[in-house]
Amino acid sequence: MSCAERADDFALRRTRLGQLSDEQLRARFWTLVDDIVAPLIEEARLHTTPSIERSILLRMGFSSIEAKGLVARMHERGLLGYGAGRLVLNLAKSKGISVRAAGAALLAGRYWEDLVR
Repeated sequence: MSCAERADDFALRRTRLGQLSDEQLRARFWTLVDDIVAPLIEEARLHTTPSIERSILLRMGFSSIEAKGLVARMHERGLLGYGAGRLVLNLAKSKGISVRAAGAALLAGRYWEDLVR
């Protein structure tokens, strides 16, 4: 397998950018980075998976078994789109309890009706 050699057109392509100052080049670079990354950020904001939600709960201090149980129950109730970690955190704040206590209460079957209001 061989690749066609690309013509060296650097000098031609550089003419558009040669007139820009370092600060203008930096601004252009970050504008292009924002344009490239924006769809990825939007995709991550709008879509999640049980695996991602379990991972978030693990980082919040829940065990693997607890995270799996919480995510499974949230998934059954159609709540994963709200974010498992966010739901547990908001519940903890609204009840004045720790995040661990909020997760334990959910696993025990309490407060499910309070999650999304």
